[in-house]
Amino acid sequence: MADEIQNGAEATTEQQAPQFAIQRVYTKDISFETPNSPAIFQKDWKPEVQLDIDTKSTKLADDTYEVTLSLTVTATVEEQTAFLAEVQQAGIFTIGNLPEAQLAHTIGAFCPTTLFPYAREAVANLVSRGSFPQINLAPVNFEALFANYVQQRAAQANAEQASASTETH
Repeated sequence: MADEIQNGAEATTEQQAPQFAIQRVYTKDISFETPNSPAIFQKDWKPEVQLDIDTKSTKLADDTYEVTLSLTVTATVEEQTAFLAEVQQAGIFTIGNLPEAQLAHTIGAFCPTTLFPYAREAVANLVSRGSFPQINLAPVNFEALFANYVQQRAAQANAEQASASTETH
């Protein structure tokens, strides 16, 4: 009888334990353009590089999410686009038994952190194949980006709440 109670307690503990697993990491979309070639190769290579980052997530099933990290890298030389590299790196993650705030953090910060090295490698490979000098994207602090996003959402919610309360008076 004691064994049955103990086994039941273990099963409950296992069901309540947080779960995280990477099922798959893959390239969802990839694009590389050199709109001003071959003229761009005649200019001094002193590029201005801009990195745009976006993430989105889709719930596929209970505890299963697709997270997509989109990177757009634009290099310009003398106000002409040298290249434009776009990569959508995605992953399918199993995430279970987390409180809502921790689930949002995992999807919004931890998963993109996991995907970024793959996306960075894809961008470097595209740039190299375009015969441009090597580009190494600096690491991105997705924790800070997510914290900033949460703060902006809270400020927006507070502003909307304040606006709604002044309209009723």
